[in-house]
Amino acid sequence: TFILSVALVASADPTPSEPGPGQIFNEGLTCHIAWTPDPTGNWKTLNIELMTGDNFNMVHLTTVATVDGTTSPGTYDYPCPGVTPHAPIYFYQFTSPTSPNRTWTGRFTITDSTGAIVAPSNPTQPNGQPIPWGTGALADPSKAVPAPPYLTGGSTNSNATSSTLISGTSSLAPSSAVPSTTTVGVVSSSISVSSSSSGLSIVTTTGSAAAA
Repeated sequence: TFILSVALVASADPTPSEPGPGQIFNEGLTCHIAWTPDPTGNWKTLNIELMTGDNFNMVHLTTVATVDGTTSPGTYDYPCPGVTPHAPIYFYQFTSPTSPNRTWTGRFTITDSTGAIVAPSNPTQPNGQPIPWGTGALADPSKAVPAPPYLTGGSTNSNATSSTLISGTSSLAPSSAVPSTTTVGVVSSSISVSSSSSGLSIVTTTGSAAAA
């Protein structure tokens, strides 16, 4: 536990705190994103991407913004895009060209103007975990902003026009369940994934888990 905690402090990746599982936003109104800033100065360039898909094949829908991930408060607001379907199957991915790590928010819902919500199309992850998910798309794919160039190498997903499929990510990715003791929408209080010559390595702290 001590080693894992030190490793996380050393990386000091921004920790997403909003949105979390269960949060709902309306198309055209304000979508709010929040995170704990990186105190080391490494994440000066923080790219925020709107994502969908399962925990192993995450689908990029659009790059929402590029911000300074080292300044406080760590927040960003923007008009929620139109999406389809209106289900709790969307989440944000945080990346930086200066870090091999990725962090995620929990899955949340973007509704239409009536607030209608449909259930996720898949009740479990590909590995059997009871985490509902689905693959959404932008209502207007022409408005999609490509993924940052350092994340290229994926493929286009047929169910989400102009989307990039990002494979090989950790199963400790966004959940859909409402967390009981933490606002971080991932499996533990903080998770980051880094690449290495032998594949992906997971660095995580101990603490209360957001229900997976």
